[in-house]
Amino acid sequence: MKPTILIPSAAFVVALAAFSSGCASHGVQNPSGVPVTEMKADERGFVAGTGVESQDLVVVTSKMARDILNVPEIQRAQGMPRIVLDPVMNETRFPINKDIFLTRIRTELNGKASGKVRFLARDRMQTLEKERDLKQSGQVTSSSDPNAVEFKGADFFLTGKLQGMTTRTSKGVSDYILYSFQLIDARTSDIIWEGSAEIKKQGLEDAAYR
Repeated sequence: MKPTILIPSAAFVVALAAFSSGCASHGVQNPSGVPVTEMKADERGFVAGTGVESQDLVVVTSKMARDILNVPEIQRAQGMPRIVLDPVMNETRFPINKDIFLTRIRTELNGKASGKVRFLARDRMQTLEKERDLKQSGQVTSSSDPNAVEFKGADFFLTGKLQGMTTRTSKGVSDYILYSFQLIDARTSDIIWEGSAEIKKQGLEDAAYR
């Protein structure tokens, strides 16, 4: 007598699959769709708008850093000029981190023009003054005279402004942005250098910037 072979019904197979999946790990699964794409900062990505993008930041700040090094007052300076960063003014409609422009100009100059200029950390004055007071009180040691005036004064101020114009119609939106930067003599208030870059973009849709 041949053994009887039982073929499970379709409903049983579905129930078994559901039970097995219920007993499986409940870890987070990768969402379906396009994966994250790593790009260079100066590349234009597929997620873009008419406002300030990373590629604009890279192009503008690299140009400003190169131009500053060619300023006669920097090239022919006796000693090493000290520069203080003054906050950038953002007059565009985009709520961007405006100070990132000066940060990148500073890092470009520090990285590629070592020994030609120095930047003063005025944004760290509270910490620096506390350290100076500790030295003067003898609570910490100093490699120099603790009573000496060690803070340097600025020779120049580097500042900038972002300005924009927007046109919006039923066909889309257009944005023009002017990036301008100045190097100002701290003693005379003379503008010894001014550089600018301008970018215009058009698109069908507006983008959200944070």
